[in-house]
Amino acid sequence: MTGYGSGMGWGWVFGLLVLVGLVLLVLLGVRVLGGGVSRGNAVGETRPGAVSGYRQPTRSRAREILDERYARGELSTEVYDERLQAMGEATF
Repeated sequence: MTGYGSGMGWGWVFGLLVLVGLVLLVLLGVRVLGGGVSRGNAVGETRPGAVSGYRQPTRSRAREILDERYARGELSTEVYDERLQAMGEATF
């Protein structure tokens, strides 16, 4: 007999699940080893338009707000520089 009895009906489901699991493990491994897994809060968050492989330093939310207020003209250059120094950040 060649085994056409019990168990042959659902055997392919188990094989398919094992195959899908292996593919997902390989994809996860490639992403982790390739540096593709990131949550955006890392020290070197990649900015749009950045050269691939180069990471620009992130700015704090307080710095972004300060920059926006300075750009809108709400702060003078002296006040802007003073607040940057108080935050411990330098101008770029």
